[in-house]
Amino acid sequence: MMDLNYLNHLILAESSTGRLIGTLIAAIALILILILKLRVQAFIALLIASIFVGLASGTMYMTDIGSTIQNSMGSNLGFIATIIGVGAIFGSMIEHCGGAQSLANGMLRITGEKKATWAMLFTGFLISIPVFLDVALVILAPIIYALSRRSGKSLTVYGMPLLAGMMVTHSFVPPTPGPTWVAYTLGIPIGTVILYSVLVGLPTAVLSGIFFGGRIAKTVHIDPPELVDAEEENPPSFGMIASILFLPIVLIVAGSFVEQSVGSSLPSGLSKGARADALRDLLGAAPIWQQTISFLGHPIIALLLTTCLSLWLLGTKRGASREILMDVATKSLGPAGIIILITGAGGVFKGMLGASGVGQALADSLDGLGIPILFLAFFFSAISRIAQGSATMAMVMAASLMAPILSELDLSDAKLSLVVVGIACGAAGFSHVNDSGFWMVSRYLRMTEKETFKTWSVVSTAVAFIGIALASIVWMIVS
Repeated sequence: MMDLNYLNHLILAESSTGRLIGTLIAAIALILILILKLRVQAFIALLIASIFVGLASGTMYMTDIGSTIQNSMGSNLGFIATIIGVGAIFGSMIEHCGGAQSLANGMLRITGEKKATWAMLFTGFLISIPVFLDVALVILAPIIYALSRRSGKSLTVYGMPLLAGMMVTHSFVPPTPGPTWVAYTLGIPIGTVILYSVLVGLPTAVLSGIFFGGRIAKTVHIDPPELVDAEEENPPSFGMIASILFLPIVLIVAGSFVEQSVGSSLPSGLSKGARADALRDLLGAAPIWQQTISFLGHPIIALLLTTCLSLWLLGTKRGASREILMDVATKSLGPAGIIILITGAGGVFKGMLGASGVGQALADSLDGLGIPILFLAFFFSAISRIAQGSATMAMVMAASLMAPILSELDLSDAKLSLVVVGIACGAAGFSHVNDSGFWMVSRYLRMTEKETFKTWSVVSTAVAFIGIALASIVWMIVS
């Protein structure tokens, strides 16, 4: 006969797990109600939901909740706040000097107007690295209007490839805020994430923007407006803008290669913490050239160096006064501050899930279901994206839920990077009326809501499914 104490232990454990999973479901519902129904700002909604988890879980002292919020916010913002703040200034300099138009015109010179859709795709893919998607659309809309006017083709023919390129980079490729935060939260080297996000993201953009988006665009004809906004006079050269955009990515990837090379001698059985400490010691004793590349390849150093260079090349050297540069930098930090606070609150939510045991209960509950980890990441992100609209918020929610699950698995950096891509795929798709980007696209491509659903909503969903399909193929190949 089974021991009665053991049986009671099993019943209590099951009850505890059920309560914790119920707490998680209620917390997610609370976030959605606060944001969608009560129109509470996402930052406040995440904090309230975090407090709810601490109180409802029954596993924490009430007096520990405040300190958990404080510690989780601080530990998450040290890296991501710096990245977002510096990156916002960098993007504003590109915007201010007319760099986006220069990049688009340079791409058009390379491809020719017969292949202008390819030029728009690559322009969108590159410009969304430093510039927020909605801002980039505003800047580049006059070029789409001009192309449509000269060719007689619909605005959607050029708009869909541009938007597909921008959406992929916005969701997939660090150092944009969403994937950068996910990579940091899951403890994955950003250089490795960049490699796999580009490997999956670029063909995803091409397939969804050119081949699939091209066919969708032909179903709706939208004429351009008669008047076009004037472009920036004497913008910087295409080569200068392209070089500045690629510089931080090259530095970060180079730094990752050096760290992987130096760390290749470490035993495979080390925990992440022990491996990080051992790698730090090895890098400290490495030749000076490897130390230099590792130093310059840290995302904060790489972005800060590039931002300072852009302030000089795109500002001071072109005659901008110190007052103008100060104004550009200061204004850029307004929207950046909102993203910083939301990602910080996402870190609090993740920290509370860990401290209360809810995250572990989720990991245990899903352990026996056999759901592929890549599709689970995609599912969490897609559900959040459909429910509340924001791609960045979807990535924050999905990473918070995936972190405790991944901590129980022994995955390579390559597969962890693909988990980031899976989260990005779910966040990139399914744009509809609760997404501010839906209304931006509708306005600037001069479409009705129905036409926007038939074009942009379909193309964004194609990005999601094509991306996760390609990520799955790469998953089967890598070790």
